[in-house]
Order: sequence, then C-alpha cells, then structure tokens
Amino acid sequence: MNSLSFADYGAMSAHAGHIVLSELKKKKELRICAATGNSPTGTYKFLARQYMNRPELFKGLHIVKLDEWGDLPGTHPGSCEYYLQEHLLKPLNISNDRYTGFGTNPQNARLECEKIQQKIENQGSIDLCILGLGKNGHIGFNEPNEHLQPFCHVAQLSGTSLNHGMVKGISPKPSFGMTLGMQNILAAKKIILLVYGTGKEEAISILQKKIITPKLPASFLWLHPNVDCLQVKNTW
Repeated sequence: MNSLSFADYGAMSAHAGHIVLSELKKKKELRICAATGNSPTGTYKFLARQYMNRPELFKGLHIVKLDEWGDLPGTHPGSCEYYLQEHLLKPLNISNDRYTGFGTNPQNARLECEKIQQKIENQGSIDLCILGLGKNGHIGFNEPNEHLQPFCHVAQLSGTSLNHGMVKGISPKPSFGMTLGMQNILAAKKIILLVYGTGKEEAISILQKKIITPKLPASFLWLHPNVDCLQVKNTW
C-alpha cells in the first residue's frame, strides 16, 4: 500500500483526480467502481471540471456503483444513486449503457445482487476502484464480521453505517444494503483508498498494523499489489 499525505482535502482530491485522468489516458474505456460519501466528492468535482475542458477524454468511461442503501428510492437525496447522478454520472455525461449499478429499492435484493454480479463478470475486470474508509473500517457495505462475502451480496448494516451522514436523519433507517464483495473489489487492477473525516482514528490505527482481519475489512487491501492510500495530514 502506497500511502501519501496531503495538507488539505482539496490537495488530496486533486491528486486522486489526476490518477483517474492518467488511467483514462492509458485506456479510453476505463471501468471505475465508484464509492459515495464525503471522501470522494472532491475528486468527482475535480473530474467534472476536467470534463468541461476535455469531454472527449470521458467518452468511453464506464461507472460501476459500489453499493446502495436498501429501502430508498433513487430520487431520495440519501441514496447512492442520487449521489452518483449528481456528482458523477450527469457531470461526466455517462449514458445508461456505460453505467452498472444496483437498482434502488428492489423487490428482491438478493436477485438484484445476483444480476449485478453477473453483469460485472460479463463486462470484465474493474480497472480502478475508488473507496472511502468507514469509521469501523468497512469498505462499501462490507461490514466487520467473522467472515466477509466475496461477491455482490445483501449486507446487514452496522450501527456505524446507519449513522452515516447520507442517512443519519432518515426515519425509518434502511434495513439492509447491497454491495460489491471483497473479491470484486480486490479484483480491480488499481485501488484508491481515500481517508478523510473525523472519528476514523481507531480504524486507521488498526489498519496501520497491517494485520489482515475480517473485523477490519479495509485491512484486506494489504493483499492488493496496487493501492494508493491518500489521506489529509494528521489523519494517519
């Protein structure tokens, strides 16, 4: 894991954005798995600004949604769908045929996960996965547990996740999540882990120890040969 520290959030976001641009220049039909939340927002805003000047660079870009809350329609401001539409899909003019994501509020969440898993397998490897670090060390909705799921699955959400800013004020809370599994994530050719925000000190401290444990899902990133961990100074 290659760890880099930055003076502020803007500098970290810009560096992550430049990594994405570099990968796009190497491969026009880049497949990016995109997280939601505060950590990647600055990176997505950086990419939106770049699109205004060089839209042709993004014509082949394909986006894969990392996860989604259950029980929320896509029009709900707390949904991952709403977030990605506002911050990534619309700004980069990503058409439906270049977007793979869990449907919102499906009648059968397990079948929805199976459908997305099949799509990912049919479409080929993810080139770049953009992740944020959860306060309890989760990535996507891969929550701390005795065992982690390898593929797309329905996730039981932790109290930490249910207190996330995206759904903090929602009542009733989402009863489940849908997410790519650890093998899906680790199969990506390159990973960017963005570490930003308060309340993550314990997760960061455990991650530093390089002990791989399902009690800290992010620790499995130590198994990947190409991870850039970017953090604002004094958070690592």
